[in-house]
Amino acid sequence: MDEMPAILHMQDIEKNFPGVKALRGVTFTIESGEVHALLGENGAGKSTLMKILAGAQGKDAGQIRIDGRDVDIRGPLHARQLGIAIIYQELSILPHLSVAENIFLGRLPRMASMPWIVDWKLCCARARELLKQVGLDIDPLIPASRLKVADQQMVEIAKAVSENAKIVIMDEPTTSLTNREVETLFKTVRRLQERGVSIIYVSHRLAEVKEICDRATVLRDGMKIGTVNVAETTSKDWVKMMVGRDLDQLFPKMPVERGKEALRVEGVSSQKLKNVSFSAYEGEILGIAGLIGSGRSTLARTIFGAEARVAGSVNIGGKEAAIASPLEAISQGIALVPEDRKLQGLVLPMTVRENITLAKLGGISRVGQLNLRRESKVAAEYVQALQISTPHIDQKTINLSGGNQQKVVLAKWLYSDAMILIIDEPTRGIDVGARAEIYGLLQQFVEKGKSVIMISSDLPELIGMSDRIIVMHEGRVTAELAPSQFNEELIMTYASGMSH
Repeated sequence: MDEMPAILHMQDIEKNFPGVKALRGVTFTIESGEVHALLGENGAGKSTLMKILAGAQGKDAGQIRIDGRDVDIRGPLHARQLGIAIIYQELSILPHLSVAENIFLGRLPRMASMPWIVDWKLCCARARELLKQVGLDIDPLIPASRLKVADQQMVEIAKAVSENAKIVIMDEPTTSLTNREVETLFKTVRRLQERGVSIIYVSHRLAEVKEICDRATVLRDGMKIGTVNVAETTSKDWVKMMVGRDLDQLFPKMPVERGKEALRVEGVSSQKLKNVSFSAYEGEILGIAGLIGSGRSTLARTIFGAEARVAGSVNIGGKEAAIASPLEAISQGIALVPEDRKLQGLVLPMTVRENITLAKLGGISRVGQLNLRRESKVAAEYVQALQISTPHIDQKTINLSGGNQQKVVLAKWLYSDAMILIIDEPTRGIDVGARAEIYGLLQQFVEKGKSVIMISSDLPELIGMSDRIIVMHEGRVTAELAPSQFNEELIMTYASGMSH
């Protein structure tokens, strides 16, 4: 891209937390009208650097210049006044307020003659114009709770535009979006770019970085490794910068001899599922593809007994299994790693040790008494085997990175002796180095003759790790694909409900 003046220059930024040096002299520059990726593994310092810029945290040392002026950002409000807006991964929309109220929160336009009264007509007109600028045609007076996630995100962007933001930080903006919604987001990003707005794009999805970003800065262990032009480098280059090593084999899938049928689902129907049938085998990773709302997660929860079915059967090892609750599923050797590991897969205030043994307390207890020494031994073994990065086994799980939290969930089910592992979005929000480790653990699982059912929106992940893929659309199975048929276009065709 043409050389543009630097709108932001962060110089030698330092930040310390108790026992942790989060940022070590990081320098970061972004030009006017640039889309700039910020890359790094979880724990690299990306979030800390962006929180300092957004005023959510203070820096310990260093300088920040905006438009060539030295600034000391005193808080989130001051950051917004300086033209900095941040759109967090967990959106900050207030669901019970209207779209217009969310856009102008704390700045609702008032009537000139009666400044204590909100000018709703002007408010709606301005909101409608802002929504139009981000490609959204909705009534500004409807409650924000009625919008889907992608539209709520657009409302946050409209709010940033209304505040005349010069720098917009987007933190993992596509995590909950469909492919079509991602395209809409990218159109909006390009519109903002044309107006001279600078975008800082924080993402683990390297294909998106390649498509939408001009430059990328990579952090590792709180230090800046380098800034590169996206067009002149490859995702392989960025990965090496992020993890400090080559990841030649991201998908470590090796063929495993297929064993007996581990699970057979026949004619399962519910409110959202329509006559679903498939089999999964020992030594196999069965991938499940589909768009958001296709019924993939519902199917997983139904097999696990967390959602009721109105028809059909589940057979395990050739015998029909009466599963009406997760407890019954666990007793039958089924494990579920849910999409939202923080809410459903872990008890975050509990320690790593307690979470690992949670699904099999009988293994560490005797006559109703927990053997804490035995529990500690088991937890330490799994922390070592899965290379879970934690200061000690009594660390609260909430303090771990996303990748390490996912490893704790996997450790829990490995210890439970589960034979069938259903894993929903195994690497969502996880950095590329931890991804390779998660894939390696899934490979180890099937090498022991167990069965993995992997639900994922990441098509390269599905193609790279699956032995077979079934595709779902609106609660139905629309295709079963062998490895020779694996390609993204064909999967998307069936996922969209179109026959090939």
